[in-house]
Amino acid sequence: MSGRFNWNELMTNDIAKAKAFYGQTLGWTFDPFPMPDGEYWIAKAPDGTPTAGIMPMDPQDTESQPGWLSYVQVDDLDRAVSAVTGSGGQVLQAPLDIPNVGRIAVVEDPAGAVLGLMKPVSAATS
Repeated sequence: MSGRFNWNELMTNDIAKAKAFYGQTLGWTFDPFPMPDGEYWIAKAPDGTPTAGIMPMDPQDTESQPGWLSYVQVDDLDRAVSAVTGSGGQVLQAPLDIPNVGRIAVVEDPAGAVLGLMKPVSAATS
């Protein structure tokens, strides 16, 4: 599934309001996901399929607005990140491992659009 969108995250300054909104409008339910340094919620579609994550914004960041970040699955995250810089983009969040989830990075294309890259734990190893 390399090259396909496979996960979405909402960063918000009000998780309770976001959960209420998406629960009422889309029928999502929410399960907490343990994080060592913060709050994270897995949003599930009405059929129980995990569909998105919700996390709080940094309270010290007064510049950013709440918003969604989409992740594209890649087979080799380090190679994809190298290709970003070689293609005129920049790395905003260096690759990092999330236990039981996978390896992620956040990048920006040459026009300024932000995108997440993800190699899920279930994807082939590189």
